[in-house]
Amino acid sequence: MAPPVNLLLVDDDEVDVQGLKRAFTKNRIGNPIVVARDGIEALEVLRGENGHDKLAKPHLILLDLNMPRMNGLEFLQALRNDEDLKAAVVFMITTSKAEEDKARAYGHNVAGYIVKQDPANTFMQAVSMLEHYWKIVEFPE
Repeated sequence: MAPPVNLLLVDDDEVDVQGLKRAFTKNRIGNPIVVARDGIEALEVLRGENGHDKLAKPHLILLDLNMPRMNGLEFLQALRNDEDLKAAVVFMITTSKAEEDKARAYGHNVAGYIVKQDPANTFMQAVSMLEHYWKIVEFPE
């Protein structure tokens, strides 16, 4: 049996973090969730730096766009330039509907771009989709 997928949620908005966690709980999904508040902290978690435990593989990243210090697009650029991390599966989850943001995110090979329109409903739909995704997709070791 495959190990559980570890989730890295990169979002500086506590309301969104709690909303996503509630959606996982309501869907009875017990996968480990690690939260990073910006792209810099997320890279530290993925690399096991600055006192963070390294996030075990397989992992999937849920990434907000607008954050302090290092935003989602800057994080994606750093991630894709890192030999050990460049193959990471990332779903952008954001309020931005801007075509430029979507194009730039997909240019950094995101697996999907999810717009938070009605956050509670969007989170439930996204979590349901993610659960189906990782149950049928095989991750490299």
